Amino acid sequence: MTAAADTARRTPHDDRPVGVPDLDEVTGEWVDADDLAHLPSLRNQRGQGHVNHDLTSLSWLAAPPYSFGYHTGVLRLDGTVLDAHRFRWKPWGVQREHRDAEVSVRTDTRMALGRDLLLWRVEVTNEQAQAVTYQLDQELFALLGEAEVGWGWLYDVPWSNGDYHDFITLERIRDNTRPGRDGSPYLLGPGPRRVRLGRPRLPGIQRDEDSSPMLMRYELPRHVSQDTVYPHRSAVPGVLRNLRCGTDEEGGTLLDLAGPVELAPDTQVDLDEFELRDGLLVSFEFRPETLTEPGVILTHGNHPDSLQLGIDADGLWVGISGETAYADTPLRAGEWHTIAVVLSENQATLLLDGWPVARTGHWTRSDRWRTTVVDNTVRTADGRSAARAAYAFSTAPTELTGLGAGARATWSLTLAPGETRTIGVVCAYGTDADEVLDVATRTAAGFDEALDETEHGTRRLWRNMFTPGNEDFSGHLPTFEPDDPKLGRAYYMGALLVLYMRTVRASPTEPVFLTGGPRLGPTTTFYWDHTEWSRMYALLEPSGLRAWLLRALAGPYRDSFGFDTRHGGPLGNEYASTDYALFRLVEHYVCVTGELAFLDEPAGTDTVGGHLERLAHGWRDRRRAATGGVLADFGDDAWRVLECVPNYLNVIASLNAGYVAMMRSLAELFRLRGREEEADRALEQAGALAAGVLGLYVPGGRWSVRHPEHTDTIGHVLDFGLVASAMHADLSPTQRAEMVDFVSEHLLTGAWMRALSLDDPVAASSDRPDHGAGGAFGAWPGVTAHGLAKLGRPDLAVAVLRATPDAASGGLWGQAMEIVDRDPDRSGRPDRRDPANIRVRVAERGVSNRDSIAGAATAEAVLSALFDVNPTFADLGGAVVGPGVVRRPGVGVLSHLNVAPVRPATEPYH
Repeated sequence: MTAAADTARRTPHDDRPVGVPDLDEVTGEWVDADDLAHLPSLRNQRGQGHVNHDLTSLSWLAAPPYSFGYHTGVLRLDGTVLDAHRFRWKPWGVQREHRDAEVSVRTDTRMALGRDLLLWRVEVTNEQAQAVTYQLDQELFALLGEAEVGWGWLYDVPWSNGDYHDFITLERIRDNTRPGRDGSPYLLGPGPRRVRLGRPRLPGIQRDEDSSPMLMRYELPRHVSQDTVYPHRSAVPGVLRNLRCGTDEEGGTLLDLAGPVELAPDTQVDLDEFELRDGLLVSFEFRPETLTEPGVILTHGNHPDSLQLGIDADGLWVGISGETAYADTPLRAGEWHTIAVVLSENQATLLLDGWPVARTGHWTRSDRWRTTVVDNTVRTADGRSAARAAYAFSTAPTELTGLGAGARATWSLTLAPGETRTIGVVCAYGTDADEVLDVATRTAAGFDEALDETEHGTRRLWRNMFTPGNEDFSGHLPTFEPDDPKLGRAYYMGALLVLYMRTVRASPTEPVFLTGGPRLGPTTTFYWDHTEWSRMYALLEPSGLRAWLLRALAGPYRDSFGFDTRHGGPLGNEYASTDYALFRLVEHYVCVTGELAFLDEPAGTDTVGGHLERLAHGWRDRRRAATGGVLADFGDDAWRVLECVPNYLNVIASLNAGYVAMMRSLAELFRLRGREEEADRALEQAGALAAGVLGLYVPGGRWSVRHPEHTDTIGHVLDFGLVASAMHADLSPTQRAEMVDFVSEHLLTGAWMRALSLDDPVAASSDRPDHGAGGAFGAWPGVTAHGLAKLGRPDLAVAVLRATPDAASGGLWGQAMEIVDRDPDRSGRPDRRDPANIRVRVAERGVSNRDSIAGAATAEAVLSALFDVNPTFADLGGAVVGPGVVRRPGVGVLSHLNVAPVRPATEPYH
């Protein structure tokens, strides 16, 4: 779009900077439900949530310190749950629509911008030729909790018997919002699991053995916060015998152990594995040694939804899938008791000496929350925290009644042919019951204004992102006026993703940009994902990046992949990419802002500059004689690198090329600070590393992976992207051409790409849609475009970037974009290389995130690949790009680019 065209279509009150498109031009088209895998999300600069398959319910709502359990309730028309036929995502909310020959229902669901407030607008239209009376029923659940602990990647969610993360069960409950599945069972989890007697494995590891693979079907790593506390961590002392697991009806026995087995607090006994099923009977005899030590007797698996039996306060309890039941009948120490649990799809029944003593209930009837109906409002109080919620309505319901832990609002609507009626529903939440009620009732009274405020506020933030000296950000992004509208949309969609992932409450010290969600991490930032948009981060929010970097460098970054921004604790396992990620973030902050003095800033036990040197030299303590002794060996744990490519271990080209770039940039910094000998040594070491990386090259554009005993060849985008970025000048013309051909012929396809070539030997065992052959991570097209430009093919970089908007599933790119076969060939097998036979969508399988900040790499690549905004420490001693305009023929115009001149530090940083 041109500046003239943009100005011509403006309204008198539209004060967007010239060249910045209206948000409606960037995204927001209707998408049929059948074309979606991952449903849209909601965000409001405070929290996040997911819409479900029906027309109104929400799950995975979290706005720290608040989180919601289960879902908020489905909408019924004449007693039937209607499915959403199509969805339209906007950054301020999600519309859902059901339309048939008789009626259409359209809803608009929003998290009010910057407020602890949910808004629903429901429109019912009579599509018939005669007047019709409809009954509209809306369930109203607000099963929330409030806490300052448990904010990990797997963050705590309220359940009937406590707060913890149970991804699998909550997804089963979400699936029950589909029409026809209302009230379906959710207790019995899929997959075989091992029976364990005594001390349980901590839930959240979600693998029965440390060595078993994480296939991301039923498994999740235990990425919880350090303050997470598990209620039962030891065995009940006693003796168990005659354990039997089976079903009388089928006559089958899944497990039979005569025993006896003696249990002490630290005892753990692993037995056989099997899958739970309807009608299963688990029985055994148990003689407790003492009743003063609560703990666990038996666990099926070690997932959060596992069946578990134990003793607490001299009585038995049984737990499964968020529901726990306690027996009133006490046990007797030193005596034998017969204990059994009978499982059905809806209930676990606990029996003691032949008598039923406890039964689990349904989540809608949980006694954790107390809900009351008063004066056309619904008020909910959490029994385990100070959390309070209130529902109110723009149109008073015909009837409002209690419904277990929630309520039901009913409207009787008589509509003439073609007539539409609109109803507004509001849910406010907080810790002050009176204030929450007041907010809900006042918002309901001015419902349309509240709905509009969220949209208008989002548009203001969008405008200010590109406005120098604005009131919302400490910096701003450049304005891009493209020659190709599709290229412009790719840039602005990437910028919108940054805005969408922003939160102003997750951190107590600075606005932060979350890594993913909404099913995970409402306070989490990963180091690696921020690298994918580090230039934009430094341009848009330099003050926030500065504060974030000081917190990151003060923590144990070598042992984690990121941290909880609310409390600063480290999260997850070691990532091999951390050295490269944090170096680039520091480098881009200093080189964009010109604040060289930042390197003197203390961060934990060292200065920022001291950390920077340690990061660049990270290859030194990773070398192993068994793999050559020159390049970094990242070990044999695939979860340190790509998490799913089983042979991407040990010595790899990608991150070693990253060390080459770090050492060369560090040398220029040394030289700038007068440390000439160290600069020469750093360049010499970089040269040795570069030679080692080039020794991994395989003709045809692929790279070797060197293991202690053998060498593999792999065709992965990460090798292409980092080698092309860091070492393009070291490559021969033949190598450059072969790398470009490899990416073009084996990875790029249609509107997206594959992370791993389909003909790679490990492709069949690495089909995850972010890093395997099934698709690609949201950042990889941007990384690829940057690499293509560095290899002398900016034309191909443009082609890659301009295609990406077509892959966004009606919103923005997700963590994993999967390639789906559209039409099979004549043999009955789809041709997965033919772009005409594939489509791309945001993946849901593999515990993928609907939202991922890494997708901002598309906008980053416009800056870095097409306009060569690649500031390094070498630039601090020479010419700098100042505020102004940059033109690229065939690409467009970049204006308001603000890379500041260097501001010298008063003292050396090291």
